[in-house]
Amino acid sequence: MADQATAQEFDILVLGGGSGGYATALRAVQLGLTVGLVEKAKLGGTCLHNGCIPTKALLHSAELADHARDASKYGVNVTLDGVDMTAVNAYKDGIIAGKYKGLQGLIKSKKDITVIEGEGKLQGADTVVVNGTAYKGKNIVLATGSYSRSLPGLEIGGRVITSDEALTMDYIPKSVIILGGGVIGVEFASVWKSFGVDVTVVEGLPSLVPNEDPTIVKAFERAFKKRGIKFNTGTFFQGVEQNADGVKATLVDGKTFEAELMLVAVGRGPVTANLGYEEAGLNIDRGFVITNERLHTGVGNIYAVGDIVPGVQLAHRGYQQGIFVAEEIAGMSPVVVEDINIPKVTYSEPEIATVGYSEPAAKAKFGEDQVETQEYNLAGNGKSSILGTSGLVKLVRQKNGPVVGVHMIGQRMGEQIGEAQLIVNWEAYPEDVAQLLHAHPTQNESLGEAHMALAGKPLHG
Repeated sequence: MADQATAQEFDILVLGGGSGGYATALRAVQLGLTVGLVEKAKLGGTCLHNGCIPTKALLHSAELADHARDASKYGVNVTLDGVDMTAVNAYKDGIIAGKYKGLQGLIKSKKDITVIEGEGKLQGADTVVVNGTAYKGKNIVLATGSYSRSLPGLEIGGRVITSDEALTMDYIPKSVIILGGGVIGVEFASVWKSFGVDVTVVEGLPSLVPNEDPTIVKAFERAFKKRGIKFNTGTFFQGVEQNADGVKATLVDGKTFEAELMLVAVGRGPVTANLGYEEAGLNIDRGFVITNERLHTGVGNIYAVGDIVPGVQLAHRGYQQGIFVAEEIAGMSPVVVEDINIPKVTYSEPEIATVGYSEPAAKAKFGEDQVETQEYNLAGNGKSSILGTSGLVKLVRQKNGPVVGVHMIGQRMGEQIGEAQLIVNWEAYPEDVAQLLHAHPTQNESLGEAHMALAGKPLHG
C-alpha cells in the first residue's frame, strides 16, 4: 500500500495524457488550478502516435501516389516509379516527432502541470497510485483512452494485424482483407489501394460506413467500386486461418476470401480494465465509464472524458470534453456539446464530412413530415471539376426551421466541415447562410449553393 499520508496533492489529477487528458491539464492551468498529469507512455496518446496523425500522413502519401498515376490527365507527364515505405515511414515519423516535441515543450512550459510518468491506478475517490507512489487530487479526471479491438475468439498475431501494426509496416503487401468497413477500415483501404494493393473489405452490416446518411453511403460505395476496391457487406465474419503464405477468411455463409494479410478494423475498445475503476464504485458498462451529461461519474469528484465515455470516439471530442471538465471544475458551467453536433471526417478517397442528424435520424427525432432535405452535386462546382472529383453536399433541415445536418462527400471536402459545424451548432436557417458570400472558385461554394437551393433561391438550379 502506498503511503498516502505524504501524497502530493493537486487541484486536478488526470489519468492519461492523450487528447482528453492534456486538454484538461492545459485549460485547468489557464484557470489557476494545479494539475498532476499521469501518462504511462507518451504525451499525445493514440491520436498523435498511432492514430489520427500517422494515418493521415499515410493518406497524404497515398494521395500523392494517385496524383502521379493520374497526372497525364492534367497535362503533366510524370511516372510513378513506386512507393518507398522506408521513406514514407520516415516522413510519417518525422511529423509525429515534431508534434510530440512541441507538445512536450508546451506542457513543460506550464509550471502548474506536473507530468507523472508511469501507469496509474485509481485507489478510492481521490487517489491515483503510480509506481507505488500515491498522488491525491481534489478532482480526478479519467482519460485513459482506447485500444484496437478484435472480435471474440479472433487472435491478433502473424498475418492477422490491427491498425497498430499496419502503421509500422515497412513493406507493401500484395493483397489485404480488411475486416470492418467503418472509418478505420475504409481509410486503410484507401491508402493501400493507392499504394497498389488488392483490397477487399468485409463488413457484416448492410453497407460500408454504416453510420452515415444513406445518400452518402451510396455515393461512397459507388466511388470505392470505381476505384476497384472490393467489398462484401451484409454477412458476418466467422473465422480466419493463416499459414506462411497468407490468410483465408470465412464468413458465416461459407464464402471465403484469401489474401496476404488481414487487418482487423472493428473499432476501438475503452482502456479501463484493472485500473481500479469498478473498485472505486464507478459504473462500468462493457468497459465504458458511465457519466452524466456533465461527464461526472457519480463518485466523489471523479470525471471521465474521451474514448472511455460512450459515444463517438474522436480526438477532438476528447479534447473538447477535457476543456469542458476543467471549466466545470472551475465553476464556469460550460455548455454541453452533444455528440450529434460533433463534426466527423473520414479521410478516405473520397472524404466524408458530416455533422448533425442524418435524414433518417432527423425523421425519427422530429417526425417523418417535419424534415426537408436538399442535395447539391459537386458536378456544378468549378473547383471540384478542376480537382477532378465527384461528390455532393446534402442538407437536412427541420421543416421551416434550422439546418440540423450537413453531409458531404468528395475529394478534400473534409476541409468544409468548419463552416458546416458552425451552421448546425448555431442553428442557422438556410436563409441565413444563403446571404453569406462564398469565395469563387472554391469547394466552399458548394455549401453556399446548397443553402441557397434549400432557401428557395437556387442560383444554378
